[in-house]
Amino acid sequence: MMTWLVVGTETIFFLALIMGFIYFAYYPGFDPKSVGLLEPVQTGAFTALLLASSLTYWRVEVNFKQGKQKPLRIWLIITLALGATFLAGQLMEYKHLFDQQLVISQGTFATGFFTLTGFHGLHVLIGLICLLVVLCLAFLGDFENSDSSLIQAVGIYWHFVDVVWIIVFALVYILPQFINLHGHVSTP
Repeated sequence: MMTWLVVGTETIFFLALIMGFIYFAYYPGFDPKSVGLLEPVQTGAFTALLLASSLTYWRVEVNFKQGKQKPLRIWLIITLALGATFLAGQLMEYKHLFDQQLVISQGTFATGFFTLTGFHGLHVLIGLICLLVVLCLAFLGDFENSDSSLIQAVGIYWHFVDVVWIIVFALVYILPQFINLHGHVSTP
């Protein structure tokens, strides 16, 4: 119950950030060169890794229900590695943007971009910490009986973070490819 309450409040928070991003980032008159600095292909590859981590965590949940401890630990390690790689990719993108002189104070798009993606990155980091705790508990043998609800709770959170990223990625990286940022649909 508590997990769903947390996810519900986080959903409201992300909805507010997304609406703010849409309103401010694509506001008429903003500098479209900012969008051109993003690397949708590279970020798309890291997105695929993050989405793959949802699949690997699903394998954690399946092995937990079946009482298979060794595969549970292996899938947890893989999930952690995929999530950490995604976060490292986000940091690499930030470095690239900083090198291109795009910082959070440089217009409405940059402010919206760094706020939205940074808030999501913070959630990924929190998820990784939770996964690390679950992994430590798994090695200590805490999941040998199926009474624990921790794996399911962390799974709900982790899948939520992935779903939010799909929306953020589509809105920030994909949508600008199809509009001219003044509200008109681009022609090929």
